[in-house]
Amino acid sequence: MTPGDKLPGDVEAKEPYVVEINGVKVATTIGLLDTSGEKPVYIPLQSIYVPRKGDVVIGLVQSVGVVNWTLDINSPYNGVLPASDFLGRPYNPATDDLSQYLQVGDYVKVKIVAFDRTRNPLLTVQDKGLGKIVDGKIIEVQPSKVPRVIGKKRSMLEMLKKETGCEIFVAVNGRIHVKCPDEDRETILILAIKMIERQAHTTGLTARVQEYIEELKKVKGVE
Repeated sequence: MTPGDKLPGDVEAKEPYVVEINGVKVATTIGLLDTSGEKPVYIPLQSIYVPRKGDVVIGLVQSVGVVNWTLDINSPYNGVLPASDFLGRPYNPATDDLSQYLQVGDYVKVKIVAFDRTRNPLLTVQDKGLGKIVDGKIIEVQPSKVPRVIGKKRSMLEMLKKETGCEIFVAVNGRIHVKCPDEDRETILILAIKMIERQAHTTGLTARVQEYIEELKKVKGVE
């Protein structure tokens, strides 16, 4: 589908990639119309990440301020992580040095708690599984390709985990945290994810990626 194409009225899609004009839903960016489920789903193939309250994202520390950190969340908007939230206690700039806790270049798993487009998103680490990422590797894909990395009913993601033995967390802003048993499996997983990103517009992708992984495992002698 291309910008301006009309879409079915019951299509599942998100703004701004689909808008409604005079009662008709219209695509605003290049995408794929998936009609294999109960309802058609529009998957944009070109997009930016627009923050939403409740999203869990992976942020990259961009700067250390006096009372907060500024995080690149792979969006036109930077995220703000207050020191008191990260520390879980009142913060005293006279005695606390924020660079002891998070430095520029660190990755942090955070949740967006407030965003209204008039100011940068407010972030928190006060929830299960959130906080500084201390091991593994971060892989970046276009945010629009995240649904394809996860797959319908998590089919692609579960296949990737099973075939590589890696732990995988896919954030909605296009950053993926992976932890693998060894470098060979990590390399195989990265190559597989990049294949998904390149071929996101095609059908039958899960089976092809699985075959690709099996070939790579044979080449590298991975059981």
